[in-house]
Amino acid sequence: MIERLKNYLLETRIELKKVTWPTKDELKEATRVVVVASILLTIFIGIIDQILSRIIKLVF
Repeated sequence: MIERLKNYLLETRIELKKVTWPTKDELKEATRVVVVASILLTIFIGIIDQILSRIIKLVF
């Protein structure tokens, strides 16, 4: 069991060395994209919710 854990941790460390980590500027840009996309999606869902709520009120 201990050998398997050691092997797992060793392989994990090796794989993490292969990762290409983003630069600070790339990370900032990706964060901006996610925040803007989240805001736009929230607005879109809010508008659709309002439209569907009014349709349901008209039907009932």
